[in-house]
Amino acid sequence: MRALAIAATGMDAQQTNLEVIANNIANINTTGFKRGRAEFTDLLYQAERAQGVANRADQSVVPEGANIGLGVQTQSVRQLHIQGEVSQTGNDLDMAIVGRGFFMVQGTNNETLYTRAGSFNKDANGNLVTADGYMVQPQITIPTDATSITIGEDGTVTAVLGTSTTTTTLGQITLTNFVNEAGLKPLGDNLFQETPASGNPVVGNPTDQGFGYIKQSYLENSNVDSVKEITDLISAQRAYEMNSKVITTADDMEKIVSQNLK
Repeated sequence: MRALAIAATGMDAQQTNLEVIANNIANINTTGFKRGRAEFTDLLYQAERAQGVANRADQSVVPEGANIGLGVQTQSVRQLHIQGEVSQTGNDLDMAIVGRGFFMVQGTNNETLYTRAGSFNKDANGNLVTADGYMVQPQITIPTDATSITIGEDGTVTAVLGTSTTTTTLGQITLTNFVNEAGLKPLGDNLFQETPASGNPVVGNPTDQGFGYIKQSYLENSNVDSVKEITDLISAQRAYEMNSKVITTADDMEKIVSQNLK
């Protein structure tokens, strides 16, 4: 009976849906996290009767066919790159991107990676790094005698050095855009990697056309909506239960058939 296999694909799909929702909820307080959404597509159809063909020789064309769907499969888990709320932290090196763009950081293999999490700090050499030690690109070094560090909306980093009464420019924060942000590969640690699906990176400065701006001493929160996730969780549970009920019903029907054949 096909209903058993069809309902099994439905249960598997809702299991995937539940896992995506669970990951969203787990990262509800993760800086710069972008929620995922499971998307599904129907499987092939088995034609019991084809439409658009003659019923008999020289007869009228059949207007509707009988096509039985064979279930559902996971098509993708889309990362929704929607702006999250920003919250003030009081840390001069924290930055939130308001609008489009990603910070660039240097990975462990010297590759360029991308992140929205702007919780930066200094390493032992004064270089600007992420919370996991990935160096921000282009490299920005903050001297030990630097005070009154200011990061403008355009990404310009300035500070007062030593006993000077004037500010000195230390570097420029640059951002990267992609034609298809959903095509980026999530790596964990708030990092994304370029893929053929994302397109080539487009580098620019904050406030340039098509780029967001920098807000100093703020961080972008996760864009997970707790109310929506709970609603989706209940919906996934109900769908799973209904598919389970289909399997139980189909099994009962098969038992009736087998009993009548004895």
